[in-house]
Amino acid sequence: MKANSITLALGLACLLSSITSLAAEQPRIGGSLTYGVETEPAPLNPQLNGQSKAEVTLRNVWESLLARRTDGSFVPWLATGYEVSPDAKTYRFTLRRDVTFSNGEKLDANAVAENFRHVQDPKYCAGTSICALSARIASVETPDNDTVLITLKQGYAPFLSFAAKLQILAPASWNDPQLKAGGKSIAGTGPFIIESYEKGQQLTLVRNPHYNWAPATAHHQGPAYLERVTYRFLPESSVRTGALLSGQLDVIEGISGNDASEFKDSADFTYQHALNTGTPYSLFLNVDYGPTQDVKVRQALLQGLDIDPLLKSVYRGERTRAWGITSPVDPLYNNDLEGQYGNNPTAANKLLDEAGWQTRDSDGFRTKAGQRLSIEVIQAQATVRDQRDVLLQAIQAQARQRLGVEIKLRYVDSGTYARCVTAATLVRSPTRILKPMALISKTITVQSRPAGRSTTAG
Repeated sequence: MKANSITLALGLACLLSSITSLAAEQPRIGGSLTYGVETEPAPLNPQLNGQSKAEVTLRNVWESLLARRTDGSFVPWLATGYEVSPDAKTYRFTLRRDVTFSNGEKLDANAVAENFRHVQDPKYCAGTSICALSARIASVETPDNDTVLITLKQGYAPFLSFAAKLQILAPASWNDPQLKAGGKSIAGTGPFIIESYEKGQQLTLVRNPHYNWAPATAHHQGPAYLERVTYRFLPESSVRTGALLSGQLDVIEGISGNDASEFKDSADFTYQHALNTGTPYSLFLNVDYGPTQDVKVRQALLQGLDIDPLLKSVYRGERTRAWGITSPVDPLYNNDLEGQYGNNPTAANKLLDEAGWQTRDSDGFRTKAGQRLSIEVIQAQATVRDQRDVLLQAIQAQARQRLGVEIKLRYVDSGTYARCVTAATLVRSPTRILKPMALISKTITVQSRPAGRSTTAG
């Protein structure tokens, strides 16, 4: 779950122009911004896109019923308010009356209800997390033109977070041949509208001149200051850094630890950082497949590896350790987990001995009944960013040295990854999880003081 991502993304969406003018006394209307981002949204349909980093771009175009403050509380956005029944089974949303989609269609109860009806259709949402959550819906009703009433099959309190943050698509979207792929013809209500998309290159947005319904969490009401924003897809940190330093970009994100020194002490740039919201980068241990079916093997991995020095080595102190499945800035984060596991190879090796992995082969890896203790980590290539491959290699080396465990790294395309999840052959399990070994990337912004060039890294 990408907790609290709405608030963060809206701040970027409505204030992109003010980023370029922080050095000025007051924001200026007009102009353009070129933003170097790490992740290309795939697809451009925000409901089907599961990339947390894509929120930076997609939230400028599509919005939701409610926004969230940093403490986790909800504030009105496209909805003026909401009610939840005591049994957490019924959710009532009252809508604003002044909102229109960028294609001219009006936001009303029927438009919102159609979104919740379509996300129940496996033909539309198969393979995404919204299918599992929307399967809890029993009915979607519209008592009047301004009210949407959603009833669940049984009470489920977390449903509010899902309903509140679902990006609302225009009614015409459901008959569009590009629905699943998303893009220019799939209208939203956001402060920007897609002007063009060049796959693998860039996405260009133009200001929505009619926008006037930002939530209270936004620092600016009314149309965005900027006329145009271009997001250039540059997955390599060094390329983004070079493009900013040479003046080709105004903003970048995903600054590596090695590149941070270029900006932190520079009078020409403002360097900003904050912890990401939602689930940090984590390895979830599969309890249904392979050696990690054994609880002692899982416990040994958690106890035997020492993640902190690996993060410091790879990221030069520019990333923060996570101890659970939520970010430390999330209201649900449990501080009690911090320091409760890891860096105990003695206990870990004892657990592996007890699990029967007592002998070693000629390469030093543990074996049992002639089989090597080997664990495969499969990663979708699209998620291998922010030096995660380097981090995984460091974990791989530590597992061998400390525990005699072989970790195989396999990078695959998104389709293969989805099939692996279905076949339950991953070390990453989306349903049953233990305490993860995780890191949280910081969101880092650098801004050029004299010329208004900015950079963000997350």
